[in-house]
Amino acid sequence: MLPCSQLDCGPLRDVVLNDISISPKGGKKMSKYELGLVLSSKLEDSQRKDELDKVKGYITRFKGSVIEPIEEWGKKKLAYEINHEKEAYYYFIQFEGDNTTSNELTSYLRIMENVLRFLIVKQ
Repeated sequence: MLPCSQLDCGPLRDVVLNDISISPKGGKKMSKYELGLVLSSKLEDSQRKDELDKVKGYITRFKGSVIEPIEEWGKKKLAYEINHEKEAYYYFIQFEGDNTTSNELTSYLRIMENVLRFLIVKQ
């Protein structure tokens, strides 16, 4: 049997492989993600806004899009000390992107000094 690329398969021309939809034009399916972000409590309001803008910029740089609004949980007590801090600011950012978006974002979040912890979950 010939593969769909050599036949006119009509609506079956798109192939789904490993949860990524690949169309004949090479486009990829955008998945929804949620980023849980824990920022240092030592930051002022303007610095926290700058850090959030930087994270949103990384998402858009890596072919993703931020879904507004960003959930801000405020300053909360940590379950245990992280970098000698007992409190931190919590944010939840929903965004769309392909798997390279989350991988690239992870590599940049790891080296940001004011990010104490983060978690990216595919929805």
